[in-house]
Amino acid sequence: MTRILTNSDDMPATGGLGRRTLLKGAATVAASALLASKANARDFGANAEPQRYPDPDIVVIDPKRFKAKVGNTSIKRLYTGCLWAEGPAWNAQGQYLVWSDIPANRQLRYLDDDGHISEQFHKPSNEANGNSFDTEGRQITAERTRLVRYEHDGSVTTLAEQANGKPLNGPNDMVVHPNDKAIWFTDPGYGAISIYEGKLANTGSLQPYQKEAVYRLDTQTGQVAKVADEPFKPNGVAFSHDYKKLYVCDTGITHYPQAENVVWSYDIDGPKLSNPKRLIDMKLDGKSGFPDGLRVDAEGNIWVGAGWVGPGYDGVQVFSGADGARIGQILLPETCANLCFGGRKRNRLFMTASQSLYSVYVETQGAHFC
Repeated sequence: MTRILTNSDDMPATGGLGRRTLLKGAATVAASALLASKANARDFGANAEPQRYPDPDIVVIDPKRFKAKVGNTSIKRLYTGCLWAEGPAWNAQGQYLVWSDIPANRQLRYLDDDGHISEQFHKPSNEANGNSFDTEGRQITAERTRLVRYEHDGSVTTLAEQANGKPLNGPNDMVVHPNDKAIWFTDPGYGAISIYEGKLANTGSLQPYQKEAVYRLDTQTGQVAKVADEPFKPNGVAFSHDYKKLYVCDTGITHYPQAENVVWSYDIDGPKLSNPKRLIDMKLDGKSGFPDGLRVDAEGNIWVGAGWVGPGYDGVQVFSGADGARIGQILLPETCANLCFGGRKRNRLFMTASQSLYSVYVETQGAHFC
């Protein structure tokens, strides 16, 4: 995702909300929530007291449908020090996690065997955002201007830079289909409308080069085809557990006042999408946070990284894939941008949240290989 800024301090850019308006509103909500919960603030520091089980920040809303809470485990902070942590992806062959720190222009790696963290796994990273791995264990990355693949020999292959004969706005997140190896990715363009996370396109539009959209890359032919453009700014993307649907987070409210914080659902029909609908509404107790990144578990539940509301909301929101109902939460002290399942049993949830990387074991598994 991106921070909640537009191109101007005072004036909206092409219909977007003004920077100060957005920041003032977000700051007011966050400050109020912080004061209310300050006495109960949780210490995730290295010298903090152990967390008593069961962890109170793993919240069960619907016990019949959310059965992933483990009673004798707790949320752990594995690293802090990022500017904006994003794009976690799990490599099963190497048993490591890679994630991006967009403004710092680097990617980091967490090794599962001893917890070692390489702080400059890839640097510079061309202000990379989302990551994934294909069925051959090659890293797929959404850089500021293009979609790339890291080859086994260390070289980097450009997979996509254009669509519809125009430059991509700025790829964000992607998923790889295991059957035909096609890559489905989003192109909201945050890297082209912010100097903090990229470089201004200077086109005078919140759509730097073309309408924000979801694309499918045929890795056999190299053809990039637009498959959906209903979301204002399509962000996180994930397949359903049975690969029959595609879910897409919409964070368009960062720049379009008419947008809503929702997760879209599409039916997958071969290389095309159909039946778009707003499956998930992020509202909770009258407040609504951004749905940024998402993953799906083996039961079909949808785990969404969310935030910009404050304590009691920020973290991971878990929804039923059947009807979009909220069934659980994992509360974090920071806005959660993205997440993925990993570990040897694929039952460890990794969460990139603002400045930090968190993890927690859950009683379910990620539905997909990455």
